[in-house]
Amino acid sequence: MSWRTVVISNRCKMDLEMGYLVVRGDETKRVVLDEIASVIVENSAIAITGCLIAELTNRKIKIVFCDSKRNPTAELVSLYGCHDCSLKIKNQYLWSEDTKAAVWTDIVSAKIRKQMEFLTELKCSAEADLLQSYICDLKYNDVTNREGHAAKVYFNAIFGMDFTRSEDCAINAALNYGYSLILSAFNRHIVSNGYLTQLGIFHDNMFNYFNLSCDLMEPFRILIDRFVHAKKYHKFESVEKHDLIGFLKRP
Repeated sequence: MSWRTVVISNRCKMDLEMGYLVVRGDETKRVVLDEIASVIVENSAIAITGCLIAELTNRKIKIVFCDSKRNPTAELVSLYGCHDCSLKIKNQYLWSEDTKAAVWTDIVSAKIRKQMEFLTELKCSAEADLLQSYICDLKYNDVTNREGHAAKVYFNAIFGMDFTRSEDCAINAALNYGYSLILSAFNRHIVSNGYLTQLGIFHDNMFNYFNLSCDLMEPFRILIDRFVHAKKYHKFESVEKHDLIGFLKRP
């Protein structure tokens, strides 16, 4: 079973050799492909062979490319996830609006419940009770946007009343980086099971290639929230990014 995340940070050449990812730089390292779940390429000064790209894609190993600040900016997505992907995509197109609304209601409920449980652990009783009331008031398809109201209460409780998700700070950088890694993991599993990431349940942005992934990952954002809250980052650079990657690849 694949479990390793390989991070490429330095100038090198990446190649395929006898079932191994071979990284040739100042020294040569080899990693058996059967162990790899994802590859994160942080350095733009790398060369990667076509045969390696083809084999990584064939094995459903996610390849994520980063920008000059080492933030994820692109990834490779397989065109054919499984043998019956055409049938699954056809069924995905036929998902009814009622079905999608019901699923989205459950997703929002699960997300707010996880936030409430975390606030309870932090002894934020008033905020936890408020989130509990949001769950009780949750309408079909979350038409009253309990998710948005819960998010404001939740983030202010764990990061302070002055905190906003639009702020340019280490905490938001860490949250966004972690969320992007979770998104990539969901992309991998959705495609490998034969579905399209573009066709979402609730998210329906014509410019978003990963609408379905954005839907399904929502209750799992709490994993990143917990980690970032515990770390209390004042900076978020290479070491901190690798720390977060290490946390997400734990069994």
